[in-house]
Amino acid sequence: MRLHPLAADGLIAAALTTVAVLLGTEAVAQGWPALDPLAWTLVALLTLPLVLRTRAPVTVCLAVHACWAVYVTLGYWPVVGSFGPMLAVYTVASLRPTRTAAACAALLAGVWIYAGLRSDTGSMASVAGQAVGFPLVLWRFGYVARRTGELTLRLRAEQADRARREVAEERVRIARELHDVVAHHIAVINVQAGLARFVFRSDARTAREALDTIEGASGEALAELRRMLGLLRADGVQGADGAPAPGLDQLDEMVTRVRTGGVGVELRVTGTSRPLPPGVQLCVYRVVQEALTNVLKHAPGAEAAVELAYRAGEVTVSVTDDGPVEGLDPVTPAERGGHGLIGMRERAKLYGGTILVGPRSEGGFGVRLTLPTPVQAARRGDAVRE
Repeated sequence: MRLHPLAADGLIAAALTTVAVLLGTEAVAQGWPALDPLAWTLVALLTLPLVLRTRAPVTVCLAVHACWAVYVTLGYWPVVGSFGPMLAVYTVASLRPTRTAAACAALLAGVWIYAGLRSDTGSMASVAGQAVGFPLVLWRFGYVARRTGELTLRLRAEQADRARREVAEERVRIARELHDVVAHHIAVINVQAGLARFVFRSDARTAREALDTIEGASGEALAELRRMLGLLRADGVQGADGAPAPGLDQLDEMVTRVRTGGVGVELRVTGTSRPLPPGVQLCVYRVVQEALTNVLKHAPGAEAAVELAYRAGEVTVSVTDDGPVEGLDPVTPAERGGHGLIGMRERAKLYGGTILVGPRSEGGFGVRLTLPTPVQAARRGDAVRE
């Protein structure tokens, strides 16, 4: 649980006030005058303004040093009021440039020496050493904290930029594959249009079936185009190639290749198989491909299972494994690319589906993708009941 910065500063100020009060009750035992109401008021003014130390560090630093100087001038025990100014100097050093921090550190040293002169303890050498050592240490700690914060912000910005680049690259790759899917639909439309024109007068039934196919293929092509253009507009990039788009009929071939890599894979298909749009098939294929690749990399010797389920209104695929065999070294996290999970999520989001990725309670790892079945597929028989 993370506290709000103002609440955290409030707790720090309350803690310092408590410490100052406890020390104040020991003033008489240390040979100093007892703290009266004015002294307690000054103690409160030395610590409570620290609630605003991150919002106005220089102002708070000047205010607490002024109160400390008044407190010392009135002859009270200087140690009671020293914690607020010290924290204020550290805060300035951690949030402001070096010159400003140096000036505030010098102010702390000056009031510290002034307190030593007012107390007339006879040990000015020790007071001078403290007046130099404490401000230097506080300035150094604050400087390190400021540099660490700057480096952390820079690292987060670089990580966010890298994540955006990875997402953009993955979307470009998906868009290129969708280009091939659209090209397939256009080819089907072209062939069916030629058939309809050829049999338009001699075989009206065949012509109507060809026109129905054109209607379905054109609708799917438009849907894929919208997806592809949405990806390209999101990142201002473009690209297409001529590589063939794999489908569900190639899952057996993929599973065979993975088996040759040393992973036992079982492929199960449940429900009534039916035609699906090439884009949906491509999405399922790529997710299974990435999941099995991760099994090869990170769970050598594991047994894996791929289950493809045709359900009413959706298609689901899950890839699970039982974890690496003991004695075999998986690829370390530092060697993982990181693009795979991004690609899975982007594909699932593109087709309005959901994906769950993570370790299984019984051991191993699992990926489960659920995609809604398009309306065109429903027209071709997507009426399977569970």
